[in-house]
Amino acid sequence: MQPWKTLARRTILNHSKYLSVEEHEVLLPDGRIIPDWPWIVTPDYANVVAVTEAGQFLVFRQNKYAVDGTSLAPVGGYLEPGEDPFAAAQRELLEETGFTANEWIDLGHYVVGGNRGIATGYLYLALDAVPVAAPDADDLEEQELLLLSRAEVEAALKAGEFKVMSWATAMALALLWM
Repeated sequence: MQPWKTLARRTILNHSKYLSVEEHEVLLPDGRIIPDWPWIVTPDYANVVAVTEAGQFLVFRQNKYAVDGTSLAPVGGYLEPGEDPFAAAQRELLEETGFTANEWIDLGHYVVGGNRGIATGYLYLALDAVPVAAPDADDLEEQELLLLSRAEVEAALKAGEFKVMSWATAMALALLWM
């Protein structure tokens, strides 16, 4: 199988550091050209499934603008421009929870939209997390930090309480590794 090739690109919307839209001219492997392929650019992000030394999962209960109702969520946030994904994961864990972790497992990185780009999510499992500071998050949403057992996380995952795909994916992958 041959990949598609980008022949040209132009920005058609530069809304903010959180969103731009490009139009790509794409060459398909069979020689056809698509002159106006839409491409979405948003910041890459990291999600961290953090587990304490006692085996409790650090999970937020929160609301997000695009999510209907309250959701459970792991730690996470956008990478700063030029920031290493692992460094962002460590920063987000400390900022949002006040915890650091002794052991980190890279759960992989995944493109959000296979045909439209959007972002890459970097997923991590942080084990033996311990509190070292007060949380200092700048999140816009209200959130409540919970300590859940593995059984509670599994039940919440099965019940669809992690309502964002990357959150559910991070939790499921972490459970597979443990």
